[in-house]
Amino acid sequence: MSVLRAPSLSLAETHWRPIRDSPSQFCSYKAGRRTERFLFQFPRFSRCVIVGNKMATSDSSSLSKAVKQQYMELPQGDKVQAMYVWVDGTGEGLRCKTRTLDSEPKSIEDLPEWNFDGSSTYQAEGSNSDMYLVPAAMFRDPFRKDPNKLVLCEVMKYNRNPAETNLRIRCNKVMDMVKDQHPWFGMEQEYTILGTDGHPFGWPSNGFPGPQGPYYCGVGADKAYGRDVVEAHYRACLYAGVKICGTNAEVMPAQWEFQVGPCEGIDMGDHLWAARFILHRVCEDFGVVASFDPKPIPGNWNGAGCHTNFSTKEMREDGGLKAIEESIERLGRRHRYHIRAYDPKGGLDNARRLTGRHETSNIDEFSAGVANRGASIRIPRNVGQDKKGYFEDRRPSANCDPYGVTEALIRTCLLNEEGDEPTDY
Repeated sequence: MSVLRAPSLSLAETHWRPIRDSPSQFCSYKAGRRTERFLFQFPRFSRCVIVGNKMATSDSSSLSKAVKQQYMELPQGDKVQAMYVWVDGTGEGLRCKTRTLDSEPKSIEDLPEWNFDGSSTYQAEGSNSDMYLVPAAMFRDPFRKDPNKLVLCEVMKYNRNPAETNLRIRCNKVMDMVKDQHPWFGMEQEYTILGTDGHPFGWPSNGFPGPQGPYYCGVGADKAYGRDVVEAHYRACLYAGVKICGTNAEVMPAQWEFQVGPCEGIDMGDHLWAARFILHRVCEDFGVVASFDPKPIPGNWNGAGCHTNFSTKEMREDGGLKAIEESIERLGRRHRYHIRAYDPKGGLDNARRLTGRHETSNIDEFSAGVANRGASIRIPRNVGQDKKGYFEDRRPSANCDPYGVTEALIRTCLLNEEGDEPTDY
């Protein structure tokens, strides 16, 4: 979320006063007698953490859904609505727009390319702003329902080169190089539900809930904050065909997790991005906000990660523990490369989360262990006992790009790359 001004104020009425000199700055705006304090972030960055008492959000959740439903039930003939979805220039924000198709598409090949104004998504200059949307994956639309579609797209520049935040092309190329090893992934997406006051949903507006302890996998109105959002998201993902495989309440109240997988190759990134989009849309309907900030609340509260489980055919077969240990050894020699690949700020976001506390490892140190949730890499206990299976990389941040994370794992573990830079194939 990126908040530049209060909804009732124009830029002409707004006065920004920097509080500190950094890319993200606390600023106050003043209009008349009112002064509000916000964290202002320049457009090339992805979101703002709201520290004031206002949050610029849509009021659409308060509109009558019964009135809307009478229109949604109207027949649409043979036409199909296809919502094109893409990653914007921040590397973590999602955009979407809809077009009408003459018939229901049966495959990606049936979907036309499209374009959009990249100067409004941090992806192009206004003098040369047209960007191409190239359909890459298709899902059923759980909001408009069949036969309508959600279409996840790659973004290409005017010269047909991939946009800077289009990591899918390079990831797909790397996945094709190792497809005979059948790499499987499962990603555990943590997120925090925020209310329109910018605080975690259900938290006291001027204080904190009770300390962490009773909330993880908790049940009850005093322990589970926002379950309606979670249940709606889960069912919407199942309808869409997203490979969601579970969900649970997390350690911090109003923090939740859903798991996607197992997915082979490029499908991991496709399905996680689709699940994120669906979550944002569900939250839009409920009038709340889903935050993937890795450390939304400073202090003695858990951050949010995207733990990534990984295996190959060899690892899953008898004696596969040897291949797992060899991969972990390679990861240890390339720790800095992975830290840079595991959040959209090159490690700056994760530095707030990977402190060595709250079930995390230290960002500057690599570690591995069986059943150790304070390590960079965790080998599940049953894997250690069975001598085969998978391992969990606990370093990726909640706002990571799954294409970047899975690509990095393939490069280091299967292509045996070394050093701080990826090899250009």
